[in-house]
Amino acid sequence: MSRTADPERKEELLDAALGYVVAHGVSDMSLRPLARAVGSSPRALLYHFGSKEELVAHILARAAARQREIFAQLKSRNVGSRKACRAIWDVMSAPSSETAFRLFFEVYGLALQDRKRFSFFLKRVVQDWLTFIAEPLQKQGWRRRDAEAFATVLIAGYRGFMLDLCATRDRQRVEAAVDMWLERITDTKD
Repeated sequence: MSRTADPERKEELLDAALGYVVAHGVSDMSLRPLARAVGSSPRALLYHFGSKEELVAHILARAAARQREIFAQLKSRNVGSRKACRAIWDVMSAPSSETAFRLFFEVYGLALQDRKRFSFFLKRVVQDWLTFIAEPLQKQGWRRRDAEAFATVLIAGYRGFMLDLCATRDRQRVEAAVDMWLERITDTKD
């Protein structure tokens, strides 16, 4: 008689695996050290997730869901304003976010090299952000094309500044650049 998977245990393992991957990366991830770190075995991880690739997909989906939860709290009627754009940056650039963004950049690079393996990541990496930023702008009366173009400018800027911040940790210089950039691309302070 086969056992039924415990959904609560699977969720616990997934949360622990996400924590491990955020700290150690995904490119060289091996099941044995991961299993040991999360209090499990490689066999149990495969039982719950099917394969290493499926486990990675679940981990990255969980990371994306957490990011969406954080940004859902930032939704604002005035998302195109300097104040709202700065609030998004403040959440992204918080020191507690650095390890998550290092993982994000690692996976982005891997996905660009192996589109088939990381197709799930590439499908959402831009679209989730476009939706997050462009939909509120459209509700404010922006034309869809303009809202998506502005969202694209924000996405490119945020990611560039985060990459610089993760690489150099020169917060003062990067923060000054973000403020200068937002002053030029936004219409209002509030």
